[in-house]
Amino acid sequence: MNISWIDSDVDLQSLLHDMVGCDRYALDTEFHRERTYFPQLALIQIKHNSKIFLIDPIAVNLALFADLFASGSLCVLHAAQQDLEVLNHACGSAPQRIFDTQIAAGFVGMSTPSLSSLILSELKVSISKGDRLTDWLRRPLTADQKTYAATDVEHLFDIQDNLEKRLSELERLDWVYEACEELRVRPAGPSDPSDAWLRVKEARALKGQTRGVAQAVCEWRERKAMAADIPPRRVLSDMAILGIAQIMPTSSDELLKARGVESRQIGGDVGRELLAAVERGKSVVVSLPQVENDDVDKELRPAVGLITAWMSELARTHHIDATLLGTRNDILSLLRKSPQGRLSVGWRAEMVGKDIERILSGEAGLSFNGHGRLRLLPTNNPTI
Repeated sequence: MNISWIDSDVDLQSLLHDMVGCDRYALDTEFHRERTYFPQLALIQIKHNSKIFLIDPIAVNLALFADLFASGSLCVLHAAQQDLEVLNHACGSAPQRIFDTQIAAGFVGMSTPSLSSLILSELKVSISKGDRLTDWLRRPLTADQKTYAATDVEHLFDIQDNLEKRLSELERLDWVYEACEELRVRPAGPSDPSDAWLRVKEARALKGQTRGVAQAVCEWRERKAMAADIPPRRVLSDMAILGIAQIMPTSSDELLKARGVESRQIGGDVGRELLAAVERGKSVVVSLPQVENDDVDKELRPAVGLITAWMSELARTHHIDATLLGTRNDILSLLRKSPQGRLSVGWRAEMVGKDIERILSGEAGLSFNGHGRLRLLPTNNPTI
């Protein structure tokens, strides 16, 4: 395996100059997020032509990637969602054209395969899983670490070529690029800090002022963690938040009575900020998020299960990953006639959307075929 290590701006600029105008390149990242709020980029792997380059993000100016990412060159990745998030945070941008081999595999009947299983099924090559929990921030990296990291991009071109051939025969290649673009533009990164309380176990069971206090304190904790780039639990534990919500303290002494609160956590300005968050929370009415089908007409709610069953049948019949075809939220969006509904546009409308419209209008119904499979049948008495 031809591997080059890059840890200077000069060498990175040389590589990027050679890549100008290239048709495609393969990319992967290694990162940690256990000790920080934001993902900490530890390594970038790139395959260009037949060479593999391991780039040390600690030692180079990551803004240099901007031109490559903005270019028309196709970036081939596997399971790209986290890579895109990490690159956007660390580099300030991410590739504008992508081909995700995991998504592509879903369109030929595989269900979110790992890279190693995809390499085995497509190329009949077995690769070592390596040490999944290795410390990628350690320098220097060992030879085994470098080899393992390079393997993540070594076979991506061959996998892409294999899948594109099959997808072209199935006339689904355009669908894959559409799905990859959906992933590329999907919002990523931290969610709204005001929603952080929903991730605290047992917080949804709180009521009245206690729920408002939990929401306000969680929001304060989230913003504090973001500013310091540390995990929220290092600012304040979930247990402490629930304890504070129950007690609703008005002083530092009362704060210390809450289970999970330590004196070192509430000294000086921090304690005052925390008490201010408690006071804000007391006056805020916080509602639980709506149940998904709350705003769907009662007459249409039974259709959700029916449509879900038909979509599963279509996924099985056409050998496509059901999660790509659509989610419960997609069905609900269609029933609400949402203009952003994915089932009424593009390849999904072609495969399933029109069938659903016929079911909803009464022009078609579902029946078993006697062998455990569903089939769509025209009805004699369509209704509106």
